[in-house]
Amino acid sequence: QLVESGGGLVQAGGSLRLSCAASGSTFSINAIGWYRQAPGRQRELVAGISVGGMIIYADSVKGRFTISRDNVKNTAYLQMNSLKPEDTAVYYCTVGAYVNIKYGRGGDYWGQGTQVTVSS
Repeated sequence: QLVESGGGLVQAGGSLRLSCAASGSTFSINAIGWYRQAPGRQRELVAGISVGGMIIYADSVKGRFTISRDNVKNTAYLQMNSLKPEDTAVYYCTVGAYVNIKYGRGGDYWGQGTQVTVSS
């Protein structure tokens, strides 16, 4: 089970930190991805991190977002800085194979999502 938290309403230029808490024993042996879906748009990869620490970011968030993981706490994070109105979306975390996460197919398990709204 994956549970996201940390979403909310923030002004443009602000920051939020999303968390993804996982239960079970598979967190540390799987890659983690953050995806987002805005109204009327397809779900898209935001960032992914492999077991070994390989990281990928969408071009639109490079330099602004940072993905990390804590295998002791079974928690993943997405630090989002310099937020823009176009970052408004529901953000989901997923756990699974890195190759699937990297190429937009997502993982095997998904959280319920957390809403991020950036006002201009």
